[in-house]
Amino acid sequence: MKREQPIEVITPPNMLRVKVGGRVGPIDEAAIARAEAALDDMQDDFKLWLEDEVAKLEKAAKLVMTEGVNGAAGEALFGCAHDLRGLGTTYDYPIITRMSASLCRMIETEDKRASAPATLALAHAHGIRAALRQGIKKDSHPVGAMLINELETQVSEFVAPWEPDQPAKRAAAG
Repeated sequence: MKREQPIEVITPPNMLRVKVGGRVGPIDEAAIARAEAALDDMQDDFKLWLEDEVAKLEKAAKLVMTEGVNGAAGEALFGCAHDLRGLGTTYDYPIITRMSASLCRMIETEDKRASAPATLALAHAHGIRAALRQGIKKDSHPVGAMLINELETQVSEFVAPWEPDQPAKRAAAG
């Protein structure tokens, strides 16, 4: 079959450079040094801010002990743990990030919250408080390592029925 009109290829203009603003200039080492100094000056504030967040987590954990992990209490606990998961490393407490991530993994869905052990949720809250109180910032600390390993082991055992590679366990749990 014969074509009536020739094929025309249209190349759209690359507007990315215009939107991004062109090339990045040289790195201002002095600005980086000032920013790092400002962060160092805020180190004392970090602990105070973490104190506030951990207090919220403990309040939610106490509510979970009376009302159960399911429902509004469990959702509040998840929200607090989720916030701490992001703040721990930012505020120089990566072990709090790991403990909070472990708690989040345990109660991240309604199905998990419906059968999550409240005592394990409370153990996470106590572990986070202990890390902050004792200044245990990293999982390289011997006590911190033992604590986080035990919490993560317990959570892994609990969530095994919901893990994608565990269909038989999920069917048995359901």
